[in-house]
Amino acid sequence: MEQMRERVIVALDAPGRDQALRLVEAIGDHGVFYKVGLELYIAAGDAVLADLRAAGKKVFLDLKLFDIPNTVRGAAGCVAGKGAALATVHALGGAAMMRAAREGADAAGGQTRLLGVTILTSLDEETLRSELHIQRSIPFLVPDLALRARAAGLDGVVASGLELPLLRERLGDEFLIVTPGIRPAGGDVADQKRVLTPRQAFERGASYIVVGRPITGAPDPRAAFLDIVEQAGG
Repeated sequence: MEQMRERVIVALDAPGRDQALRLVEAIGDHGVFYKVGLELYIAAGDAVLADLRAAGKKVFLDLKLFDIPNTVRGAAGCVAGKGAALATVHALGGAAMMRAAREGADAAGGQTRLLGVTILTSLDEETLRSELHIQRSIPFLVPDLALRARAAGLDGVVASGLELPLLRERLGDEFLIVTPGIRPAGGDVADQKRVLTPRQAFERGASYIVVGRPITGAPDPRAAFLDIVEQAGG
């Protein structure tokens, strides 16, 4: 089993390459795994991925691919060629799209593990019903999407910690579950609506947790990262 600090993924939700690299430097050798999302990737492109790999860091490229299967097949192949350890597609894109992502990543070679994003942690059931007209409950939707992702050949899912017990019960211990929406005990939940503490997430079966603002927005990111690791049980 990886050390706990390797299972805490820091979300580099920075507006540019310089800011992101300053955060990585501030956290220092303690930080192992970093998430590059849409904002940073659009701003900095492959250069920031190369920077992280050169520093010996693992990369979670979180672009949430969501398009017609042929487009996602090609995009997933491109992502797999960038050396990311983890990458995401939207499970709501359907089985054919997820299978195409698997095919594209496999054809490109590499070791990228693909995750299906289930329901964003910024969404709650009221939003799903009133804005998106999805009447199914989140406890039904998330395991259903996860099962479809596994059947399509994906390696895991991104899901709120609140659904972790259901997912582990239905999917076993080997399937990856990456859990965002993590806040330290007593921390500000900001725009997240379904959150857990680090310890709660791992106790419920998370493979990895993703933590952004509680670390990157802290006066001392290194101390904040180590506090998260300690809270997680490391």
